[in-house]
Amino acid sequence: MALLEVPATKSALLALRRQLEFAEEGYALLDRKRELLLLELAETRKKAAVAGLEAGRTLCAAFSALRAGELSGGGAAVDRGSAGAPPAPAVVIKERRLMGVVLPEASAPPPTGSQAFGPVGMPPEAALARGLFCRALPGLAALSGLQTSAARLAAELRKTQRRCNALSKKVIPDCRETILYLGGALEEREREYFTTLKLIRGRLKLARSGPGGMNGDGSGADD
Repeated sequence: MALLEVPATKSALLALRRQLEFAEEGYALLDRKRELLLLELAETRKKAAVAGLEAGRTLCAAFSALRAGELSGGGAAVDRGSAGAPPAPAVVIKERRLMGVVLPEASAPPPTGSQAFGPVGMPPEAALARGLFCRALPGLAALSGLQTSAARLAAELRKTQRRCNALSKKVIPDCRETILYLGGALEEREREYFTTLKLIRGRLKLARSGPGGMNGDGSGADD
């Protein structure tokens, strides 16, 4: 902790107290935001893990079918057949905001079921592989959105944690320490002021009484 460089005045003390109140309110809001980000990040990572497992199983089956098609009809036949396949469906990306963080949500339409391979003699395993790859696309799209969201949430969480640490370990303790110091300094200054004022009043009273204990009108102090 360190004292802030502020003048030892009542106005500075009042301003510092308002600053401390504002910092404490800001810390409470940031701490709440940190908790919500943690919950959202945990939920997003959980969904991403599930989506990754499902997409991984589908892709493993698709690559197995593709290898089987290449072994059955040859790689050249698979290449010729792939030229007649329709384009993959477009991925749709939507965005939502959570406490200032833009989170993407990616989706893709399910496969239509049409094979659309051109040349005759195409290995059936290759057609199966295409269907499996198309079936994996929605899960892969969702997985990419979840992974991007998790990365952005983690970055925002680190930023929020740094701000919480700065407030709780630096700004708020320094403000409190300075407020205590200023309060003590002002109290000591007031005591010195009243002591000095009392001495001045005593001397003025002695001066009015005159030499020999006589008042200003010539009468005695006991008259």
